[in-house]
Amino acid sequence: MSVITIVFLGYLIILGVVAAWSRKESTTLEGYFIAGKKLPPWVVAFSTNATGESGWLLLGLTGMGYAVGAHAFWVVLGEVLGISLAWILLSRRLKRYADKTDSITVPDVLAARFGDKNHVLRSLSVLIILTMVMIYVAAQMVATGKAFDGFTDLDYTWGVVVGATIIIAYTLVGGFKAVAWTDLIQGVLMLLGLITLPIIAIYTGGGWDAITSNLRAQDPGLLSPWGLEGKSTLAMVGVISFMSIGVAFMGVPQLMVRFMSARSEKSLVPAMTLSVIVIFLFDVGAVLTGMAGRALFPGLEDPEAILPVMSNAMLPEWMAGIMMVVVLAAIMSTVDSLLILASSAVVRDYVQKIRGSSLGEKALANRGKLLTLLIGLIGVGFALQQSPMIFWFVIFAWNGLGAAFGPPLLCGLWYSKTNLKGAIVGMLAGFFTTVVWVLFFKARFYELSEIIPGFLIGLFLTVSVSRITGDKPDRKNIEQSV
Repeated sequence: MSVITIVFLGYLIILGVVAAWSRKESTTLEGYFIAGKKLPPWVVAFSTNATGESGWLLLGLTGMGYAVGAHAFWVVLGEVLGISLAWILLSRRLKRYADKTDSITVPDVLAARFGDKNHVLRSLSVLIILTMVMIYVAAQMVATGKAFDGFTDLDYTWGVVVGATIIIAYTLVGGFKAVAWTDLIQGVLMLLGLITLPIIAIYTGGGWDAITSNLRAQDPGLLSPWGLEGKSTLAMVGVISFMSIGVAFMGVPQLMVRFMSARSEKSLVPAMTLSVIVIFLFDVGAVLTGMAGRALFPGLEDPEAILPVMSNAMLPEWMAGIMMVVVLAAIMSTVDSLLILASSAVVRDYVQKIRGSSLGEKALANRGKLLTLLIGLIGVGFALQQSPMIFWFVIFAWNGLGAAFGPPLLCGLWYSKTNLKGAIVGMLAGFFTTVVWVLFFKARFYELSEIIPGFLIGLFLTVSVSRITGDKPDRKNIEQSV
């Protein structure tokens, strides 16, 4: 048995122990989908970051650093700003409102705030979540296959199957509590990996001066914040698009539910500080890894393979095993959250609220577990088709969710005149604008990120339709949200 296999099996044992420890909490809807709203601040912080970053951090962003060099640091700035605004503008108000209204999903919050008695907003939320989660999960399964293929003797197909089996198993057993606590473990591993690997790579390459000299010799644009093309309209649009990746933090429901799961509103303050610091270290480490990898291993056909290549070539076998676990941890920390998100949308929002099911808590929680399994299997099916690049696939789903949920959430918590019609139109506009932009306009506008028109149009229509229709929201609902 190889050292890498032993390290991996040790990691699986830890996941199994956490899942078993969390099992008791997963017998009710609130327990299975939101860990009973009892998570401590450090778990909320790491779970938020690990879920938001996913396989694209270890494979996608390192690949971006490899491909475009210093230009990728704009992603770092955008993510730090985005997650900071999410904590400042949304976390405490959302937690307070969720507690007052006994909400356990984001559609719960929206339905309560806007008096959605006919379940229009809730139904739209379920459809959008399911659509984007399928894409998102498939992309993460692709990353799983690439990770196993890069680090072990397993080929891509078996890598997808093995990774999916592990993720689905501990999510089924332990629910959201297991997801959040394993996110803590996975987040710590990701942080250690992204601090250690670039340091070793820079040292191996002869120091930072030697690395930058090598990159300059390959292409001076690798050291320019404007990118390979230099100052131009294309470069400026690239800067704006990279920074806009952080916008979706202010809306994606898989992160919003982290705020709702905290043990108290007060505990979100230290969680915010820790979260912002850690995401900065995550992203800087990923970009530096890619840049150092470009100097040490130029000419890779697939830039997203740079982290496995560096790990296998530069590290002792046991450390390479840990780096494989780090990559898998990044993927798992997102997939498990997406599975819980999708199953909660179906069971809580559709079966219990829209259909009015009379099933008990335990029976509904079991339905949630079946949905978790089904959605995971569908994701595996798509991943086996060898989907496109991880970075762009994940970003599309990330932006679609952010543009759909961000505008109604922000307006609902901060603008008292926002009404149901405005929220519905804003959600639809944000979602469909991102899809239409990718399909028909993105290539014509220098690849401008879809989150920019999607979020702005969604925000504008949420406010303007609310003002034009003049329907006054229920004063009680507004008072609960502030």
